[in-house]
Amino acid sequence: MGESELSDPRGPVSGRPWTGVTTGALARRLGVSPSTLRSWDRRYGVGPAVRADGRHRRWTPQDVAMLEEMCRLTSAGVPPAEAARAAKEASAHPATGPAPADGRTGTGGRRSRAAGALPLGDARQECRGLARAAVRLDAPAVEDRLTSLVEQYGLVVAWEEVMVPTLHAVGRKWESSGDRYVEVEHLLSWHVSTVLRRAARPAGDFGAGACGPGPVVLACVPGEQHTLPLEALDAGLAELALPTRMFGGAVPVEALAAAVRRLGPSAVVLWSQARSTASLPLARHIAGTHWGVKGARRRPAVLLGGPGWAGHQAPGMLRPPDLRDALAALAGAYDAGEPDPGT
Repeated sequence: MGESELSDPRGPVSGRPWTGVTTGALARRLGVSPSTLRSWDRRYGVGPAVRADGRHRRWTPQDVAMLEEMCRLTSAGVPPAEAARAAKEASAHPATGPAPADGRTGTGGRRSRAAGALPLGDARQECRGLARAAVRLDAPAVEDRLTSLVEQYGLVVAWEEVMVPTLHAVGRKWESSGDRYVEVEHLLSWHVSTVLRRAARPAGDFGAGACGPGPVVLACVPGEQHTLPLEALDAGLAELALPTRMFGGAVPVEALAAAVRRLGPSAVVLWSQARSTASLPLARHIAGTHWGVKGARRRPAVLLGGPGWAGHQAPGMLRPPDLRDALAALAGAYDAGEPDPGT
């Protein structure tokens, strides 16, 4: 059944009486499963107005518009029951227009305790909208929401209050559901990475010269592949107009040390997600790397990021607790490397 059957009230053949759209065709259009539509019908009364032969479901244009509105609201974070009520009301009174774009529908708050498909707890409303879009594998909606979050709230709030809680919820669901939801985590992670890299698009080194401070180097320690936190940090530094060099996951020791000697960075960030990958000898080696002429030799500040460093004693190294503090610490390290204009 083609898309024309969803938009032409006369059906695919001009003049033929129109009998409605099948559940399968509507599910494909909305990006949900047919079982989801049947469940919404049973739970919330948003079923088709026409049932051919008393059995087969046929959806009218009004039904389609109502379900499109319900999907829009659930993607915005509105709980399904509330979304169904609002969608039915909008269908019955179209002149009133759709519900507010932020998905609040009169609740007045930005948080919701209603149960969702993922264990989000008392999360921001935006987390629920992002999670529902991810569970539906609705890639355009996921990317639109992530992009809007960064534009509306800035990188730090978008990362700490929406992206991270949603990613953690997907991870917990995956761990408790066997092999289910792996595709949801992969899709969400991919689009988070896409939006972060877009925000971190380099715009030059902002005036750093041969005598100025070097860039901030970001690297995962050997054996570590979790790069999303580093990508968030890279994007945050771009917002602060600080130059960076991102090396990504599992950087070999020799390659990292060579890059530090070549670049003369103001700071080096070493990310470790698991204790098995954290290496204090590596951190000390990087912190002890010097460059420059005799009498004016310099070395980088070293920032240890990630839960893998928990329990390690690392005097003289930076250990910020979150993204906001990490950005402040790296900005301070960069400023400390600025040449004195009076010299």
